[in-house]
Amino acid sequence: MIATFPATGRGSFDHGWLKTHHSFSFAEWHDPGRVQFSALRVLNDDVIAPAMGFGTHPHRDMEILTWVLSGHLQHQDSMGHGGRVSSGGVQYMSAGTGVHHSEVNPDGTVPLHLLQVWILPARAGLRPRYGQRDARPDELVAGWVQLAGPDPEVVPQPGPMPTSVAPLGEGVIPIRQDARLSATRLAAGGTCDLEVAEGRRGYLHLALGSATCAGHDLVAGDALGFADAERATLVAGPNGAEALWFDLP
Repeated sequence: MIATFPATGRGSFDHGWLKTHHSFSFAEWHDPGRVQFSALRVLNDDVIAPAMGFGTHPHRDMEILTWVLSGHLQHQDSMGHGGRVSSGGVQYMSAGTGVHHSEVNPDGTVPLHLLQVWILPARAGLRPRYGQRDARPDELVAGWVQLAGPDPEVVPQPGPMPTSVAPLGEGVIPIRQDARLSATRLAAGGTCDLEVAEGRRGYLHLALGSATCAGHDLVAGDALGFADAERATLVAGPNGAEALWFDLP
């Protein structure tokens, strides 16, 4: 079974300093048909103006991943971590029992474009932690690169993932859920196969460009949801494509 989630169905807001699109119900926007997809609870497409950002705010019991599409992200949190993530980088924060953090665009002239992902953890009340990784351009154009996967201390027996992925060279981020996140950046006509195991679900989000998949023409912000042993091929359009693939319980 394949479900479509068109970009035009997202919640969209222009706050001046922030232009945002919500794939799932978030903040003041609620759509009963778009609350979550399996353990994937939030997928926000944010463009943050130069020298602006999210001030210090709290989170708890959520696995938060941020994929930077362009620009730079500056992070600071109450655990004492601080770092900068650039295009092709992913930031991870497991909020656990509670953490405060800020996310800002440190550049005074260039907007920051990112995807913010929230995944429900398999267990609540765990100790907060932070991590970040960078993906090399040659990794991303070669096919699916796995950015994050199940932490064996929390998910000792993860479900199967038949989609062929290569581990991120800097190391796959361990998250506290039986879920995997992969990314690719395809040139025009480039392809990536994807497959969902029986009893699991998959979510394909096209971040940039255009593509076709499973008979659907996709533009940036479109998504497809897969369930129960589905297979498909993602084919990038004439200007290429950047996509995220979620393998979910």
